Amino acid sequence: MTPLILIPARMGATRLPGKPLADIGGKPMIVRAYQAAEASGLPVAVAAGDPEIVEAVEATGGRAVLTDPSLPSGSDRIRAAIDAIDPEGDFDAVVNLQGDMPFADPGLAVACAAVLHSRPECDIATLVAPELDVSDRSNPDVVKAVLALAEGDHSARALYFTRSTLYGDAPIWRHIGVYGYRREALDRFCAAPPSPLEMREKLEQLRALEMGLTIWAAVVAEAPLSVDNPADLEAARKLA
Repeated sequence: MTPLILIPARMGATRLPGKPLADIGGKPMIVRAYQAAEASGLPVAVAAGDPEIVEAVEATGGRAVLTDPSLPSGSDRIRAAIDAIDPEGDFDAVVNLQGDMPFADPGLAVACAAVLHSRPECDIATLVAPELDVSDRSNPDVVKAVLALAEGDHSARALYFTRSTLYGDAPIWRHIGVYGYRREALDRFCAAPPSPLEMREKLEQLRALEMGLTIWAAVVAEAPLSVDNPADLEAARKLA
């Protein structure tokens, strides 16, 4: 398997406009995300929705490709980017890392690629981490993954993802928005319209499950900081 890491980024984020270029310790956030991904040892590029993101990445020696700003999602953006970068299909898998995770462990991308490599029945790989607090169980902003995880296993098939509170007073798995796609699965996924469950829960991965694509999740120790609002940005600046 030959995977490529792609980091989708656009300037028009609703809660924090312009966040790819937000300064964190003297570097734009997208540059920090790119450099963290590079440390995985896998090839990396940014799938940018705006020319200023391309300029910021290329100014530090990184690779970026400009995609149509009207694309509706990060998944559509990475598909457009890999088609532009690799029309011959030499990369048979894509790892989608988020540009708003400036301190993501490089091992996250490796873990996604490893699931695709070890599980031929897996169309899409993703990651989960243990809950941080019991309040995660009822927090709609925390996406919960329901897994067919046997005791002692470190990866399992994902049965569902939800924002709702799960039945029973038990720990939950926090979903981390990092994905590994077999390239044909990415093509199928992006060609399909949004599904009923996807629109109800506002979770793109439910489209894949409704289509019959198989998702496997690997367990990692903790979720990285995700910068979604000004408070998160201040927290990230304290870590820089």
